[in-house]
Amino acid sequence: MEKVAVIGAGLVGALQAIFLAKKGYQVDVYERREDMRKHQISAGRSINLALSNRGWKALETAGVKEKVEKMAIPMHGRMMHDVEGNTTFQAYGFEGEAIYSVSRGGLNCILMDEAESYDNVTFHFDMLCQDLDLEKREVTFLNTESGKETTHRPDRIFGTDGAFSAVRTRLQKTDRFNYEQMYLPHGYKELSIPPAEGGGFKIDKNALHIWPRGEYMLIALANEDGSFTCTLFFPFEGKPSFESLKTEADVKAFFEETFPDALNLMPELVDDYFTNPTSSLVTIKCHPWNYEDWIILMGDASHAIVPFYGQGMNSGFEDCTVFNDIFEAENQNWAKSFKRFSNERKADADAISNLALSNFVEMRDKVADEMFLLRKKIEKKIAEKHPDLWMPLYSRVTFSHKPYSEALKAGERQDKIMDCVMAKENIIEVWDSKEVEEEILSMVKK
Repeated sequence: MEKVAVIGAGLVGALQAIFLAKKGYQVDVYERREDMRKHQISAGRSINLALSNRGWKALETAGVKEKVEKMAIPMHGRMMHDVEGNTTFQAYGFEGEAIYSVSRGGLNCILMDEAESYDNVTFHFDMLCQDLDLEKREVTFLNTESGKETTHRPDRIFGTDGAFSAVRTRLQKTDRFNYEQMYLPHGYKELSIPPAEGGGFKIDKNALHIWPRGEYMLIALANEDGSFTCTLFFPFEGKPSFESLKTEADVKAFFEETFPDALNLMPELVDDYFTNPTSSLVTIKCHPWNYEDWIILMGDASHAIVPFYGQGMNSGFEDCTVFNDIFEAENQNWAKSFKRFSNERKADADAISNLALSNFVEMRDKVADEMFLLRKKIEKKIAEKHPDLWMPLYSRVTFSHKPYSEALKAGERQDKIMDCVMAKENIIEVWDSKEVEEEILSMVKK
């Protein structure tokens, strides 16, 4: 039986371990951190994520969909909060379509438990990847509890150890390995809205709440216990910024002026703000993702993206299903599968990376703009009447399994059409007319 090492027991690593276990391989999963099932998750790290169709498909294939459904909270659209506290709801898709708020830790535990239910899967925690000897095909780990180093010779390695991957770092030293990383000038900080007194939710649990404020924004996603995890996306420097809010009075004054209705929901704001870390937002691209037929990178290790399309986890989970499909098509030939996955998946990873960056501007600024909302209203009308000709970009990305690169190309084409439509002088008066509809259809069919 071939031995496969999965380095990184996060969401993608635990899921990939299940896929490999189902095929009968001996799987050893190495994780530098302690077992989260036995220790509390550190404060300040995002405790919920947005799960959508691509992720659900992977979970269903792994056989854990029903377990995850029990903890998933549907979010049918965005709830925008203006400075006066007024709210506007914008549906994500059509009737019945939603993205789902899920606990990062809870989901990770489900995946690890499922993987461990297979006799051919073993988890090794507190194991820091020290080095990979590419010639000898050996990997060395340091047990951070005992201080002991061990060397292993797995037949294959899946590098799923995140944006700052030790596996990828080693590959960066190989010839003709391309690598780039880019940090946003913005960072993020986790805050919280506690449950209502007596239990329940203080605001609508079935929406992703956004307080868009131009250069920055606050968002909130529901948790099972009635609380909301809030995330402040904010510049590191300038005014206002993380740098400029130095005292409790600074924080309170800023929230009173900028997010007054949110402030009323956040009794622990000051403690959260000064206790939880300020984290950076990085985009990472690299290629190739494989080293011969020995190593393959997946998830953030190969394509870390910013969180503004809600596709970081979903794209990582889709890596598992895409690789699985390729592996089957290539009759489980490792060399062909690694090379094909690395080459074919790269374009889709780059596409969702670029989409996530552009969606940051949309979320923090455009969602509060009347003309932007009108544009979306026109698109939705055309999509409802002519679903065979028009699918909004968000729906292509979130509610379909079309390749990200195809979704991006289609979105760019539709953007050009909508630019022409929105340039009409009287578009506000005639947007719902037959004339505008026929104009859009004629451009679509060209």
